[in-house]
Amino acid sequence: MTITFLGTGTSQGIPVIGSKHPVCLSKDPRDKRLRVSVLISWKEYNYIIDCGPDFRQQILSNPIPKLDGILFTHEHADHTAGIDDIRPFFFRQGDIPIYAHERVVDSLKRRFDYIFADENRYPGAPAVTINQIVNNQPITLGDLDVLPIEAYHNRLQVFGFRFQDFVYLTDIKRMDDNEIQKIIGTKVLVVNALREEAHHSHFNLEEALAFAETVGAEKTYFTHISHMLGFHEEVEKKLPKNVFLAYDNLQLKI
Repeated sequence: MTITFLGTGTSQGIPVIGSKHPVCLSKDPRDKRLRVSVLISWKEYNYIIDCGPDFRQQILSNPIPKLDGILFTHEHADHTAGIDDIRPFFFRQGDIPIYAHERVVDSLKRRFDYIFADENRYPGAPAVTINQIVNNQPITLGDLDVLPIEAYHNRLQVFGFRFQDFVYLTDIKRMDDNEIQKIIGTKVLVVNALREEAHHSHFNLEEALAFAETVGAEKTYFTHISHMLGFHEEVEKKLPKNVFLAYDNLQLKI
């Protein structure tokens, strides 16, 4: 299984438009972060988690021959606004499967009605096949059963996912103990770490480190990173030996 980080930034990305913050002016490519998304590939399968506004750019940088489906963690724009750009895959393959909570599907239908219209769908618009995610019910993707993991982004329910020994979580602030038990034993954990200062709906660095210690994965990678966390090179030096900052286009083999 290959994990490709398509984006590791927050809803504004890094650099933030117009910002003079030192991290936004950094020349280190690891400090330039598109909106958060990940590509998971194995055998002939390619699935992405979240499809934000940078999707087109991300796939041009990490080309794949086909897209087998999209899993959505939640409905916020930085995780969903790129859905129109699946059109080239739709033109080649037909309807693209999507997987999401019922609430997220309803949001997508309102915002992208021309994609989800039952009749008179706009010519040239992509079409999707809807698959509802229900907690505690594994999803069959290709030849794998993938386990949804429920967490909370402030008061908003979000889904993470366990692909065998790989767990991907983003935009979480808290998680119930029974959901944490679903993660125990994973080899690689990805979780959000926004900044050092506390935030109402995201783990800060201290919370992310504590969560990583609780899970006890062999390796943990932080994502959904703000420019306020600091320079990639400087922050990573302060982390435990088995904890890393992810960066755009990083690939992991599991």
